[in-house]
Amino acid sequence: MSKKKKSASNQKQREITKGIFTVLEAAPDKSFNYKEIAAKLKIENASDRNDLIKRLVELKEKKRILEESRGKYKAIEATKSYHTGRVDVTGRGNAYIIIEGFEDDVFVPFNKLNKAFHKDTVQVYVYPRRKGKKLEGEVTKVIERYKTSFVGVVELQKTFAFVRISDFRMYTDFFISNEHINEANNGDKVIVEFIEWPDKTDSPFGKITNVLGKPGEHNTEIHAILAEYGLPYEFPAEVEQYANTLDTGIKPEEIAKRRDMRETLTFTIDPKDAKDFDDALSFVVLENGNYEIGIHIADVSHYLVPDTIMDDEAYERATSVYLVDRVVPMLPEILSNNACSLRPNEEKYTFSAVFEIDKKAYVINQWFGRTVTNSNERFAYEEAQHIIETKQNTIPEDISIRGNAYKVGNDVVEATLKLDELAKIMRSRRMNEGAISFDKVEVRFNLTEAGEPESVYFKEAKDANKLIEEFMLLANKKVAEFIGKQKPKKTFVYRVHDEPNEEKLMALNGIVSRFGHKLDFKDKKSISASLNQLLEDVKGKGEQNLVDTLAIRSMSKAIYTTDNIGHYGLAFDFYTHFTSPIRRYPDVMVHRLLQHYLDGGATAKEEVFEEKCKHSSDMESLAANAERDSIKYMQIKFMQDHQDREFIGVISGVTDWGIYVEIVENKCEGMVRISDIKGDYYNFDEKQYAIIGERTKKVYQLGDEVVVMVKNTDLVKRHLDFTLIGKAE
Repeated sequence: MSKKKKSASNQKQREITKGIFTVLEAAPDKSFNYKEIAAKLKIENASDRNDLIKRLVELKEKKRILEESRGKYKAIEATKSYHTGRVDVTGRGNAYIIIEGFEDDVFVPFNKLNKAFHKDTVQVYVYPRRKGKKLEGEVTKVIERYKTSFVGVVELQKTFAFVRISDFRMYTDFFISNEHINEANNGDKVIVEFIEWPDKTDSPFGKITNVLGKPGEHNTEIHAILAEYGLPYEFPAEVEQYANTLDTGIKPEEIAKRRDMRETLTFTIDPKDAKDFDDALSFVVLENGNYEIGIHIADVSHYLVPDTIMDDEAYERATSVYLVDRVVPMLPEILSNNACSLRPNEEKYTFSAVFEIDKKAYVINQWFGRTVTNSNERFAYEEAQHIIETKQNTIPEDISIRGNAYKVGNDVVEATLKLDELAKIMRSRRMNEGAISFDKVEVRFNLTEAGEPESVYFKEAKDANKLIEEFMLLANKKVAEFIGKQKPKKTFVYRVHDEPNEEKLMALNGIVSRFGHKLDFKDKKSISASLNQLLEDVKGKGEQNLVDTLAIRSMSKAIYTTDNIGHYGLAFDFYTHFTSPIRRYPDVMVHRLLQHYLDGGATAKEEVFEEKCKHSSDMESLAANAERDSIKYMQIKFMQDHQDREFIGVISGVTDWGIYVEIVENKCEGMVRISDIKGDYYNFDEKQYAIIGERTKKVYQLGDEVVVMVKNTDLVKRHLDFTLIGKAE
């Protein structure tokens, strides 16, 4: 046989062998005869069938496949090569499969994704690792779709349509048959529901379920952000109807079951534009010189009854979503803004943590239970801050939420000042015990009535904010301790925060060292202390937001769970969420469990609450992503009107395709593409977090201050492009 014929024969044999393993390993639990294998491989002529039979016998004899019964073949230990994982699609269409227990993610090229979408759970066949190469594989089955609804723009044809999906990770458009277009017009932004992806078709089939409007319009884009994360923007009619039939009156027979604290001095401190007030503080000086301080929380669980359509809806939402121009509440308005809102001079059902606290801010006694309260005053943070700073009882007109100057009772002033004093002692003690102070600047917008951004401002935590924070932290901590220390162990919902990943901290140290800072890795307390020092040192500097963001990213993510491992960031051994049941479902679960145990109930089923905790954590993450996207959208909208201005910015990210720049004065972040930088060809240096000019050797590095101008704003893709002018002087 000539070399050419022998080579062709060997190639044919390799193809048949690969085909056999592809068929057998795709269904490792089944066995196949040669006819079934031939059919799957589309082998039809007699010669190739004989080669197939011959190769099956050879593979069996070499013990590479198993003959389970006469003429029926099966893969040997094929399951060792098959794993279940989650898809992470990159911006270039390829993907990595994240498999639990694997040190490295499995790379899957675009043509081996086999109809899997971003975040789908899939079965993946992992090829044997070649020396020095990354793990590679091929998706063999989609086990579960992460999501089936997508946002995109419709392109109408004569008898059908396509929807181009907005998410850059979606590598295909959707085919829409005529009967599923649902009155959408060409160019509309729509929600499309995945139906199926038939074999031998280029695109998945879908149906348009909702028309959001024209791309770029304000409400269209805000609703699109919610839809991309599967978050609702209105309540089902039956839920609203159920809520509106609730009896929200205060009944004497219910008051009789509660601790009556209506005569105790009580007030709320909230943002000036808040519509729901779910926490209040009460203050009494005791005869022994100590203080009785009550943290009173709206008793949502009184109205939100398990196994009702309203409770089901609240659980599914799990959290309120705070977008840049609106709140999408967890509960219907009749509860969130009325019955459960601790408005001044209204009797309300509350769930309270009441503490006796001494002058050194130590808890001497504690009590938990249902109460009825009546708030005497409602303050905005700015008003409470004025009292703390001036120690005066007159609120000036320019910060008054009443629209005019007014006087506060001396008892309220004294209570506010004493609470501030105690809060500062508690905060100092917490910091000394290893808590980390993340006072990250939050971007906010002054909006017109039409939702247009007029200006940007930054929300910073002052003493009044920290006063409320410390007493909420105290209540959350003490409730968790009260249940967590009981014997035998009781199922409970904890808010936990694991220790930071050391590799991420080392990477953070490498970055901040470029600004002249460093972390101390001697022990756990040293890390916390040096992190706090870092966050303090960058305050007011150009790199503050960058360092704050990177420090937060180096931390583990706080989650809800029944398995208490403590809260690293707060330096608490026990911590939960008790103080915001209007906007967080885990707090509702905590109220229910706490009351159940106060009543002497047996421990709840751990697996049931663990599943609810996971759902709550997942929904919290989606809501946070939606909030970030809405801020990004508004920043781009704001920058549309500032295209003729130069801005000083800090390089906040460096990649092989460009540098990201965050404008110092408004925190808007955009990208300068390497291809757009004039005067030289720049190469990405991963180790230096920099791009370097080939000819000029000019360096643009992470943290450098540069001057940029707006080049392009894209509200639909939520993308901002800058032109680089040069380094800041």
